[in-house]
Amino acid sequence: MRVYYNVCRSLFEKDKLLFSLLLTVGIMQGKGQVDDLVWRFLLTGGIALENPYPNPAPEWLTDKSWSEVVRASQLPCLEGLFEHVQENIAQWKQIYDSGHPQDEELPGKWRTVVGMERMVVLRCFRPDKLVLAVQQFIVDRMSRTYIEPPTFDLAESYSDSYCCSPLIFVLSPGSDPTAGLLKFADDLGMGGSKTQVISLGQGQGPVAEQLIRAALTDGTWVVLQNCHLATSWMPMLEKICEEVITPESTHTSFRLWLTSQPSDKFPVSVLQNGVKMTNEPPKGLRANLLRSYLSDPISDTAFFSSSAKQDIWQKLLFGLCFFHALVQERRTFGPLGWNIPYEFNESDLRISIRQIQMFLDEYEEVPLEALTYLTGECNYGGRVTDDKDRRLLMSLLSIFYSWELIEQDQYFNLYDFYVDYIRNLPITAEPEVFGLHSNANITKDNQETNQLLDGVLLTLPRQTSGGAKSPQEIVDELAGGMLAKLPPDFDIEMVTNKYPLLYEESMNTVLRQELIRFNRLSKVVRSSLINTQKALRGQVVMSAELENVFNSLLVGKVPAMWAAKSYPSLKPLGSYVSDFLARLQFLQDWIDNGPPSVFWISAFYFTQSFLTGVSQNFARKYTIPIDYIGFEFEVCETHMEQKPEDGAYVRGFFLEGARWDREHMVIGESVPKVLFDTLPIIWLKPGESTSFLHESVYVCPVYKTSARRGTLSTTGHSTNYVLSIELPSDKPQKHWINRGVACLCQLDN
Repeated sequence: MRVYYNVCRSLFEKDKLLFSLLLTVGIMQGKGQVDDLVWRFLLTGGIALENPYPNPAPEWLTDKSWSEVVRASQLPCLEGLFEHVQENIAQWKQIYDSGHPQDEELPGKWRTVVGMERMVVLRCFRPDKLVLAVQQFIVDRMSRTYIEPPTFDLAESYSDSYCCSPLIFVLSPGSDPTAGLLKFADDLGMGGSKTQVISLGQGQGPVAEQLIRAALTDGTWVVLQNCHLATSWMPMLEKICEEVITPESTHTSFRLWLTSQPSDKFPVSVLQNGVKMTNEPPKGLRANLLRSYLSDPISDTAFFSSSAKQDIWQKLLFGLCFFHALVQERRTFGPLGWNIPYEFNESDLRISIRQIQMFLDEYEEVPLEALTYLTGECNYGGRVTDDKDRRLLMSLLSIFYSWELIEQDQYFNLYDFYVDYIRNLPITAEPEVFGLHSNANITKDNQETNQLLDGVLLTLPRQTSGGAKSPQEIVDELAGGMLAKLPPDFDIEMVTNKYPLLYEESMNTVLRQELIRFNRLSKVVRSSLINTQKALRGQVVMSAELENVFNSLLVGKVPAMWAAKSYPSLKPLGSYVSDFLARLQFLQDWIDNGPPSVFWISAFYFTQSFLTGVSQNFARKYTIPIDYIGFEFEVCETHMEQKPEDGAYVRGFFLEGARWDREHMVIGESVPKVLFDTLPIIWLKPGESTSFLHESVYVCPVYKTSARRGTLSTTGHSTNYVLSIELPSDKPQKHWINRGVACLCQLDN
């Protein structure tokens, strides 16, 4: 128990359950109560390249889930599972549809399955509820204490320290322990000049060293902030902690306090000898709002009542604080919330509050446009680097900085009313409060599950035994299976002769460029698999790169060596290989039969070259400068046998955050539990951009993967963003922007 408490206070919230699970399983393994095959399956979902059994219920059971059910049936304890699912679809659908599947009794003979085996079944059908099942598993095996980590207690951490052990605050976004630390120092009579605070940065190292040497003899405290910003001085800090701060030369009252974000440059010896703490800001919309109202300057009653236009001031102030909470808490929804998780903080809020007060007092009319620009584009928008995120930020702000809000009758003019109102809000807010669909909770829960399982995998040693096959046999068999499926490299010379460089047909160039890229990837995949097999037989040395390939294949991940030469993909190994082979087949069909009538847009390695090729064909045909050309988009319900006169038909888009309403031919609300909807064929119609109307549409960004965020490559394109397509909509564009609606070229499973 003591070990659990001591370790927990140095972990972020997201890692505390991970530690409890590792502790529980470690103790059970010591007692011989864990089947290693089941434990590995729970973490990876098993590894296989294809599933020979057809999905019995594709309308609700995803192919990924069905494949996991089939693979789970190979575990001795779950033998016959997939046959039972095939024969009792209705009973298993009840588990899938349940609001609390982790508490439901499983159908038929599987009702007696408990513990880790039960979690494997839940993983197959409802992975979003696995975190709750893990918590219950820990409670059953250990006790409730191990899922209720201790609250932050500075006094207890201090009592566990002594003069030679530094106290280290591990910082998270939005946390600043300095104010609490200075108050604690006052309580112990160490306030004022007895506590020296210095923020590390350029040139501050020698100053910090002088303060430490003086405090050693005086018995005072030194606080070094932001150690992660002074990486070059960290070796010196390590030397001071080891050689200068020694029991013989140090006053018993001396304490060295350090704050740092996680950094691989922070000295390991200092971490090992120190008392580590984390103090993350409270999570949730209510806690965030409350923190704003209980903090300076709003908590100052004179400031709160200072504005001459009290009714407008109070409305805009509450609206701004709600907006501040909203933009911070949307981060928990991953890419649905923001493409990039920005670190909006209290200083953004404080400057925006002061600007509202100043502008209301200085202007007769409310300068709403100026306030919107300063808050949205400057104070908060200054942090935003992705233009789609900026669009979202301004859309959210327009809800609160609006005449509709200012002209409402209801408002409180007493500070205590606001605080009481906030305290009575629900502890957890529904996704709709953030502008998202209720399905966003499933996306968030799935992310938490993946984060937990991936975290456990990172801590595990390589599998050594526990199954019918050794790890070496498993990898050898996998590599052999992949090599057998991998076709030979494309013959570039033959293709160049068959599809020569033509002014009228840019697609020939696109095809040739794609084949070169895929050949490059195929060579890496083929050589790494062959060399891994040779290394397992002792014919070549097992290098660090081959070791990574071996370990990745063993846990069903795409090796780093492949990813470095690959198109963006978040798929696990089996799905990645199937997808890769399907792309190669698409290109082979193109070589054999000519350009297809409908292009599979997901198949392209560099999608922008295909889009440029379509534009270029149109520009050359009608002698229009390519800079003037854009695309209009028409959703086609029927299958297209012939190529269009101009442009191209494309397929392979998945809509996230919404669905395509096939009845009304507009974008519509998602069906509950259905996170993605396949878009029909879309006609990319090139034309002169100036003639486009852009009426009653949602401008929907298209990304290669669900991560959405990319990096700007040397071509000037994001590595993830493809283009924006216009989808007909009967709702205002703002509605879908707040929903985080986007198209993806591929799913993660």
